Amino acid sequence: MDYIRFGSTGLKVSPLCLGTMSMGNSAWKSWVLDEPASIPILRQALDLGINFFDMADWYSIGRNEEVVGRNLLKMSARENLVLATKVFYPMSGDANDRGLSRQHILRSIDRSLTRMGTDYVDLYVIHAFDPETPAEETMEALHETVRAGKVRYLGASTMYTWQFATMNHAAERLGLTRFVNMQCQYNVLYREEEREMFPYCLNEGIAVTTFSPLARGFLAREQRTIRTSEDAYQDFYGDEIDREIARRVREVAQRHGVSAAHVGMAWLAGNSRPNIPIVGASKTAHLDVAVQGLSLKLGAEERTFLEAPYRPRDEINDQQPLRRPRALNP
Repeated sequence: MDYIRFGSTGLKVSPLCLGTMSMGNSAWKSWVLDEPASIPILRQALDLGINFFDMADWYSIGRNEEVVGRNLLKMSARENLVLATKVFYPMSGDANDRGLSRQHILRSIDRSLTRMGTDYVDLYVIHAFDPETPAEETMEALHETVRAGKVRYLGASTMYTWQFATMNHAAERLGLTRFVNMQCQYNVLYREEEREMFPYCLNEGIAVTTFSPLARGFLAREQRTIRTSEDAYQDFYGDEIDREIARRVREVAQRHGVSAAHVGMAWLAGNSRPNIPIVGASKTAHLDVAVQGLSLKLGAEERTFLEAPYRPRDEINDQQPLRRPRALNP
């Protein structure tokens, strides 16, 4: 597997990141794999050449970092791994055990490092925008984690472009560490980040990592599973236009003799907007498909065919109620 530059940084990562929300503790969510079932997938990822792994303290309320971090460190040297984790969501009933305050960030990074069994994380990502904490406070606390050697790079996820730009501007103004990564939802059914986020990141040299490449599984199958039935974002997908695009994905897949999942990944990998897909896996075979999808080449006519039905829709953002998308210009 060829490794690529992470935005304008000198960090090199695999062109695919393993998202590990499905690993940790099944008591947290029924579709989550416990440790014994997670280990073969982590091993398979390393065998395939993946060196980039995405975690979060909120996943399985800490157990995700324990299962993923500690097992990876048993399988590979620390310097060969690019480990990412996130902070924001509530970790307990404590009013201060959530959000992006200085208190929560500085407490959370120490707990994450202890759970993973490492002295530093390569990428520390804020899981969402915190409207209750000044951007300056958050950026100062994140900068402190970098200066302390606990974090190498900073990233952000799931927010409006103006919020992301505001936080980076605060860092620039105060001489603090800036974000070098934006993690956002992106797939052939949801392309709203093309309007502002992608151009901003390209202009600033910011690496874009994209999650939900198969639209919460909708592109691979149109029926609900145990996981999607518990997924609030699932309600964003499923209207008539989504079903038509999914049908076209299956049609293109049939032409190539592959699955719809292959085509969904190929659409991302061949995108003119540089991005690193974050893929989840509950089976080793899911990783095989994702890697194979990276090398599947779609022609210009095929890409146009897949994209033609798309229409502008509501942006997905954690500061708004979850609801089914609507066309902005029906």
